[in-house]
Amino acid sequence: MDFQSISIEELMNGYQLTDVQYQCLHCDQAFAIHEVYPFQNKFLTAEGMIQVHLQQEHGSAFHALLQMDKKTSGLSEVQQEMLKLFYEGLSDKEIAVDSSVNNISTVRQHRFKLREKERQAKVFLALMQLLSEPNHYKIHRGATQVDERYSIEEKEREKVLQTYFKQGLDGGIETIPSKEKRKLIILQHILQRFTAGKAYTEKEVNTILKTVHADFVTLRRYLIEYGFMSRSADGSSYWIKE
Repeated sequence: MDFQSISIEELMNGYQLTDVQYQCLHCDQAFAIHEVYPFQNKFLTAEGMIQVHLQQEHGSAFHALLQMDKKTSGLSEVQQEMLKLFYEGLSDKEIAVDSSVNNISTVRQHRFKLREKERQAKVFLALMQLLSEPNHYKIHRGATQVDERYSIEEKEREKVLQTYFKQGLDGGIETIPSKEKRKLIILQHILQRFTAGKAYTEKEVNTILKTVHADFVTLRRYLIEYGFMSRSADGSSYWIKE
């Protein structure tokens, strides 16, 4: 598995989309994106089939990741055991009975240590991304969380913009992307339609966003949530964060 080319989102999904197929990250199984596949008296898309494959062959993306060796995951056997039982929703008392850790306080300590490991991993990932690709990060001042979503190659940015702005970069988009990185790219591009240092009324913001997509309310909310834009307490004034 080439981790340099795989995003966190793809690891969570358990598969990767290439130009022609959905590829399982844990085996050689792949499904062509332009084909449909029969499954249990119905037909599924390639993405639907890769999801079925993950469930049938690997249990889930979570279980597949958990089965990686210690050198890859950085997890001890006990940590792998704890994560599996946490995932299954067992209480600390149940885990103490069913696992190699037979003490409730030790189970709780593992929960704390794993959450601490998560926080440390986020910081380390952000540092390594900034170290290796400093010019590929476009981070606005109000960014609510700096992580791998901001590691965007210029070629990737151009591809996403061309895909969504089919009528040109000054036009609109048919759909608002659900994937975080694509959403950030779209929001960063939308900012160019606003003037730095200028205060806008909500009506003026809506008018500009309507040129992008009919659901201007969602776009406005995203601009606020992701820290691209601020507004006054009474909602009468909006401005972009330089």
